[in-house]
Amino acid sequence: MFVTPAFAQAAGAPSSGAAIAQFLPIVLIFVIFYFLLIRPQQKKMKDHRAMVEALRRGDQVVTSGGIVGKVSKVQEDGMVEVEIADGVKVKVIRHTISQVLNKTEPAAS
Repeated sequence: MFVTPAFAQAAGAPSSGAAIAQFLPIVLIFVIFYFLLIRPQQKKMKDHRAMVEALRRGDQVVTSGGIVGKVSKVQEDGMVEVEIADGVKVKVIRHTISQVLNKTEPAAS
């Protein structure tokens, strides 16, 4: 009854170009997030995993708690025995090693 003719008219269907233009910013944001956040984090995790797998006896390491010590024993169950002082050995989980300061040279065979 009080509806004006302008409101009563049906809206035109959006063209396919307009629909693609609406999703383009979302796709660009995802691509930017992938290259700036996701990909570098995956690379960092891969490098840390390789560093932890390459631990050997005699390496000087830093744990995530900030303890500096020398690896005295690498166990197969995911534990590493680290000597933090003369005669003081601590068992830490292998993945809590955050940095290897000095690598030992592999023994010549």
